[in-house]
Amino acid sequence: MKPLRVFAALTTLGIAAMSHAATTPVLVIHGGSGVVRRDLNPARENEVRAALARALQSGYAQLKAGKPALDGVTAALTVLEDDPNFNAGKGAVFTHDGRNELDAAIMDGDTLRAGAIAGVHRVKNPILLARAVLEKSEHVMLVGDGAEAFAREAGVTLVDPSYFRTEQRWQQLQRALKEDRDGKPHSDVETAKHFGTVGAVALDAQGHLAAGTSTGGMTDKRWGRVGDSPIIGAGTYANADCAVSGTGWGEFYIRTVAAHAICMRVSLMHVPLERAAAEVINQEIPAMGGNGGAIALDARGHIAMPFNTDGMYRGWIGGDGVAHVAIYDDEGNAAADLAPVEHSRQ
Repeated sequence: MKPLRVFAALTTLGIAAMSHAATTPVLVIHGGSGVVRRDLNPARENEVRAALARALQSGYAQLKAGKPALDGVTAALTVLEDDPNFNAGKGAVFTHDGRNELDAAIMDGDTLRAGAIAGVHRVKNPILLARAVLEKSEHVMLVGDGAEAFAREAGVTLVDPSYFRTEQRWQQLQRALKEDRDGKPHSDVETAKHFGTVGAVALDAQGHLAAGTSTGGMTDKRWGRVGDSPIIGAGTYANADCAVSGTGWGEFYIRTVAAHAICMRVSLMHVPLERAAAEVINQEIPAMGGNGGAIALDARGHIAMPFNTDGMYRGWIGGDGVAHVAIYDDEGNAAADLAPVEHSRQ
């Protein structure tokens, strides 16, 4: 019987070792959904695609080095926040009062720790301040002047508000203001519907997930409006089984608690990720009158990128280290590019 006991012990150790086997890291990002015309300026399209690729490579370098999913998310999003082609950080849209109000959130799926900030005007990289809230405070969300005071204490870089201005965003606001004065709905669909955020979800080598989102909100927004991006469970959520970052009409993502709703379908109802994401993004939200998209990733490396708008800036990268980027609805097949690596988790 002794040899059998030894065999049983070795078998148990083997199973335990398999359960902690390294996972193939995966990173998925978005740069916003909305009106993306097929006649997008070729130079700008090339800039967008290049920026998405840079963000993927920056974030994936962290994951390949064995760093946690939070590091992959943070590295990818700082690249997008620094690029004026996206509505986050530099290049954020303007409020009705001609200011930039920035929001961001990040969440660690392994511990359920989260950090979020909203309504800041001087934080160069809002995702870094959200990360600081997660790691250096006992709170989850900080807003406005208080968030910027915390940024100073945490050593997060502050800049003059003029840093965020781009002429394109300023002209979008001027068109919106003119239509406000004329009593007309915003006829410029780019101005009316530019809700784009930037977001990232990551699976690290330890099998842990994280999600992050950063945004400048909506052109011509008033009264300190805050959308879904910095609200944990609405635009950003991660747990042990699922990570989601949304982009779209934030009020509807808040009302459906969209990111959390997707992950609860995966975690509690055992709904496949792609179906879970589609049910919320392409059924529940449009049924209420909203629109947008999301990126989602599960602990087995499955990816979902549903959207119901003309396009969504998006990208993904896995074990082959190749950055895949897409804009339009007929581009890219993450399921084909990234066959998930099956692994056990305890």
